[in-house]
Amino acid sequence: MAHNFEIYKDKAGEFRVRFKYNSEVMFSTEGYSSKASAKNAIESIKKNGPEAPIVDTTTEG
Repeated sequence: MAHNFEIYKDKAGEFRVRFKYNSEVMFSTEGYSSKASAKNAIESIKKNGPEAPIVDTTTEG
């Protein structure tokens, strides 16, 4: 599979989610105190991500 969500524990012991495409990390989330919260974050991204608008705050054309 070329892409996946990965749940991992950071150095502080918090659960984080990173999205990988072709083994490259595209983004990662904030830390969560429970794995269940990390899983909820994944479901929220899956549900709301396709409809999210693009906000470009750069001044370049």
